[in-house]
Amino acid sequence: MAFRKAGILVVGWLLVVVGVIAMPLPGPGLLILLSGLIVLSQEYEWAERRVEPVKKKAFDVAKASVSSYPKILVSALGACSIIAFGVFLVLDPEIPRIATIPAVGPIGPIEIGPEVPLGGWTTGSSIIFSGLIALGLLVYSFKRWRHEAVEERKTEKLKRQAHRDVPSSTEQHRVSDGS
Repeated sequence: MAFRKAGILVVGWLLVVVGVIAMPLPGPGLLILLSGLIVLSQEYEWAERRVEPVKKKAFDVAKASVSSYPKILVSALGACSIIAFGVFLVLDPEIPRIATIPAVGPIGPIEIGPEVPLGGWTTGSSIIFSGLIALGLLVYSFKRWRHEAVEERKTEKLKRQAHRDVPSSTEQHRVSDGS
């Protein structure tokens, strides 16, 4: 039983931390945070209280991300760029020697090049996986919320048009005065 609780806490907090870190990135930050809160809600009442507001915000953001084709295109290009960067790291090509950072205290000189810093299979594959998750979430959001997002945009457009078509009180006053 203690092992289960420890597992829930570790997984939940890990998801929360990763979700917070991923917030500025396009895609899954809020959804990862939501997953962490759902896991932690099994043990903490405060986490359970926060699940619904974060869920609503995550779904609103996902819906907004597929509300227009330019937004979808930017999100897809961002995810594909992440995947391409991951492939670059997996290939671990030689790059020109860029610089050498001089030794500071016990840390020896650091050379940048001819190897890619943090390049290799492990880093590249994890970045490719992140890009695939972003693409998967984009496809899911498109299928789940695209129709609803388009309907909301149409409703907002009709409201704006109706608001412009209604004469203001000063215009009504001028018409009734004959001026």
